[in-house]
Amino acid sequence: MPEYLAPAVFVEETSFRAKSIEGVGTSTAAFVGMTARGPVSVTPSDPSPPLLTSFNDYQRYYGGVDDLLIGGAAARNHIALAARAFFNNGGGRLYVARLLGAGAAFARTGILNSDQTVAAKKQVAFVARQPGGATMAGSAANFRIVLRLNALETTKRYALGQPTGSLATAANKSFFMGIDTDDNNADLKGVKIDDPAVITTVSIEVYDPVGLVYEAGGLGIHPRHPRYIGAVLGANPPNAGDALTNPVRIDMGSDVTPLELRDALVPSSAPTTQQGVPQRVADLIGGTDGTGTPSTADFQTALDSLLAIEDISIVAAPGSSAYEAAKPRAIADMLTGHAGARRAYRIAVLDTPPNLEPTGNVSAKSVKSVIDSKYAALYYPWIRIANPLAATDPTQPAEIDVPPSGAVCGIYARSDVQRGVWKAPANETVTGAIGLQRDVRFGEQEVLNPLGVNCIRALPNRGIRVWGARTTSSDPEWKYVNIRRYFLYLEASIDRGTQWAVFEPNGESLWGNVRTTISDFLYNEWVSGALLGATPKEAFFVHCDRSTMTQNDLDNGRLICLIGVAAIKPAEFVIFRIGQKTADARS
Repeated sequence: MPEYLAPAVFVEETSFRAKSIEGVGTSTAAFVGMTARGPVSVTPSDPSPPLLTSFNDYQRYYGGVDDLLIGGAAARNHIALAARAFFNNGGGRLYVARLLGAGAAFARTGILNSDQTVAAKKQVAFVARQPGGATMAGSAANFRIVLRLNALETTKRYALGQPTGSLATAANKSFFMGIDTDDNNADLKGVKIDDPAVITTVSIEVYDPVGLVYEAGGLGIHPRHPRYIGAVLGANPPNAGDALTNPVRIDMGSDVTPLELRDALVPSSAPTTQQGVPQRVADLIGGTDGTGTPSTADFQTALDSLLAIEDISIVAAPGSSAYEAAKPRAIADMLTGHAGARRAYRIAVLDTPPNLEPTGNVSAKSVKSVIDSKYAALYYPWIRIANPLAATDPTQPAEIDVPPSGAVCGIYARSDVQRGVWKAPANETVTGAIGLQRDVRFGEQEVLNPLGVNCIRALPNRGIRVWGARTTSSDPEWKYVNIRRYFLYLEASIDRGTQWAVFEPNGESLWGNVRTTISDFLYNEWVSGALLGATPKEAFFVHCDRSTMTQNDLDNGRLICLIGVAAIKPAEFVIFRIGQKTADARS
């Protein structure tokens, strides 16, 4: 209560309406798997992966769709292809938790110093920030860097000088922008205020198999330069974005002087560009994606790193079912466990392994037989797409088969935006699909559909469509994907929209505010068509009073609100009954 201690007019703000609940987003997805490059979550406490809003974003952080190199053999880059399918099918927001294969190695240059015998503390080289084996076309290089030396002669004394030495030779006329000269600076002893100085900076371009992925200019070669190359391209750059977008870092010894660094990066013998700028090109080689696929422990660590990102509502591990050594059923269990974690509010999209028949000892049916979760949906078969690598590599097949989860997650997002999370994400076309690994016939789907295997089918004159909307749960209450996802949406929205009630006085006033807040939210859902019923009373109820709480609940600080909603289930079986009638029969 405000205090009124002196006579005056008091104007106060007050609220006459209940607080509102804003519906949470439901279309943000997260993929877990191997990529060509990019940040790796080693522990759950590592920084979260960057948000991707287009496939160009994916390429900038994680590389392209080029095959991975695992154990010396090419392996399909399923996560890149899934990200491409996700955005092509209407997805707009994606996170990727990168995994490393066992024994993955870093690419690096050789020693850049012209004197290859220099001590370790004098050596300069570049090394990849993360392991990865993607190579550039026609080359063994994982990355290529282009270094250029830029020099500007000036008489302004806003330069930090070279190490102590004579200024008589041209080599010793190189200065490094940073601070005013000062006779008390040992590096600048004897330098007069009007002596000309050459301000030296370095520019760098970094290329990977996709093309130019990073560039920076105006990098100084003295530690006191505000954009010192050892900091900007260091292991922990001051700009966190550089650590994500720049795939390489500089590796130099602790005793390297500025002039030695300059000569190591771009030696005096380096050729010049048409503009007369000294330039050096160096390749980083030796990177590999590992000798084997990631372990189940790696998958779990990557999934744990996603727990802190509340926006995620869909999780998948595209292509993990193809890794025999990684035990795909164990990965499916981890995905469903992650989605069902307390307050996660997520659903897992699962793939069947490739090249399966609908039924048999090893089939889509047998895969489903070991999965039972209301937080997961299983899709079959793999889809066929045009190989994006075939245009530049004639040894590549024109068509390839990819797991459906990437496209399905995009369809989830597209359906949510165009219709709503309450609409079943089925009877939707799969953009980019030109065929299926195995055509599913109507009779075969009659076996798989009741079990909870969602089939993707090529329908005459209707294209390739997702033709199922069931979860993997045996509980009939959670049979449909849209019902599961809609309740997750309601739970998350109410959870995050009623945090204001915590520690409020637990009495009639609070109960009334909670009832009104939730009722207003559900009324909007009913108006939007998400709830079944001709009136709001038929569509939902909200009880929060003495009928839902005992005195023991109140004594223990519990407010209990009972909410019931009539969710709309999909018209999975559309039945028209037609019979004969006589001409004079009454209608």
